[in-house]
Amino acid sequence: MTGHETETRIALAACYRLMARYGMTDLIYNHITACIPGTGHQELLINPFGYLYEEITASSLVKINPAGEVLDPGSTNLGVNQAGYVIHSAVHAAREDVTCVVHTHTVAGVAVSCMPQGLMPISQGALRFTDHIGYHEFEGPAIDEGERVRLVAALGTHDALVLRNHGLLTCGRSIGEAFWLMQRLETACKVQVAALAGGAPHWPTIEAQKRTTAIFDRVAGSEHVSRSGALEWEAMLRQLDRTDSSYRQ
Repeated sequence: MTGHETETRIALAACYRLMARYGMTDLIYNHITACIPGTGHQELLINPFGYLYEEITASSLVKINPAGEVLDPGSTNLGVNQAGYVIHSAVHAAREDVTCVVHTHTVAGVAVSCMPQGLMPISQGALRFTDHIGYHEFEGPAIDEGERVRLVAALGTHDALVLRNHGLLTCGRSIGEAFWLMQRLETACKVQVAALAGGAPHWPTIEAQKRTTAIFDRVAGSEHVSRSGALEWEAMLRQLDRTDSSYRQ
């Protein structure tokens, strides 16, 4: 095992644990996938199908190729959920800039995916995703490989995707960025659901919306705001190590 693979396994296991800690799981379902550096996106890591996110360790992760074929079963020999991998394989194949893909079925995320207006620009967190989020129409459980083309087209160059009547997806240049984006998107969805429960929400002015979106732009945005989640990721790793470092095993 190369040093790159070891580092990726540890970071991805940490991501799974953090998703569990922050309540973004759905029993044994969903995936977070990460490319192993230096393999030309031909080797990826994914969770064994049957483990809760809180059980994932570096050694339990399964190594697969872009077709979803198992290259290394990890320590559990459980295999992977091929149906769920359709979404991830589409993104990894289409986006060379993407290292990690996160997909969720949270209550708030699915709720917003069911709303005709989608994610509304009513909070600072939501404005981070203005012009950086796509929408993919529901076609049933994502097991049809023909859906991959349409899903990738909906994502485009964005780093987030709302899968209508289904859930959320984020992709990052690092595992930490993908997690940070999902946590920010999930929080924005929770805020929207809570705000709508209280009646018609107050909207920021168009000028304020445009200014905030520009400030958070990941390429040309302000240096005074977080644009990659790097600092947040290091803080999250420290939190994990203080409480339970078994994800590193």
